[in-house]
Amino acid sequence: MGRHIGPVCRLCRREGIKLFLKGSRCDSPKCAVERRDGPPGQQQYRRGKPSEYSIRLREKQKVKRYYGVFERQFRRYYEMASRRPGNTGDLLMALLERRLDNVVTHLGFAVSRPSARQLVRHGHILINGRKTDIPSYLVKPGDVIKIKEREGSQNLVAGALSMEGMPPVPDWLDRTSTEPAEGRVSRLPTIQDVSLPVTPQLIVELLSR
Repeated sequence: MGRHIGPVCRLCRREGIKLFLKGSRCDSPKCAVERRDGPPGQQQYRRGKPSEYSIRLREKQKVKRYYGVFERQFRRYYEMASRRPGNTGDLLMALLERRLDNVVTHLGFAVSRPSARQLVRHGHILINGRKTDIPSYLVKPGDVIKIKEREGSQNLVAGALSMEGMPPVPDWLDRTSTEPAEGRVSRLPTIQDVSLPVTPQLIVELLSR
């Protein structure tokens, strides 16, 4: 699957919030969202009030860009959530939270989700002792996420773990060790564990049309 290779700060400006696509840089004075008010492009401001469709579309785009998934994959997550009992919007966000690249980021092994995705793709991650190179792998309670003990793999995450200002590990995860880097999934995430300010119900209303 392809990836966005343009300036990622434009994505944050378009959504009007920090998507933390560059990790700790987003908390620095270099953050484009704080330096430039308004969406990117020559025509930054539009007249009139956004339509109901536009409001719902922006919520969906915000989530897609935050977790780094494209439309077809996002639709599959929605279908999985809609087939399960419970609130579809909450279940959708919980499924996205369980992605391996998101978990690696939350554990502090990478400074951003794009960096975590690369770490997984290159085979540096072990799940329950077995190499897993699929960023979309959905973790389960009891799964142990570990960085390979070879020196090269450990050096890749050492810098991320030593950085100041990294957000704390969420309650549903447990970082059991830093040398070697290791973490564990203690429970399934819920909508309360999602840090992204989003209204899942608006996404459900858009996709259920």
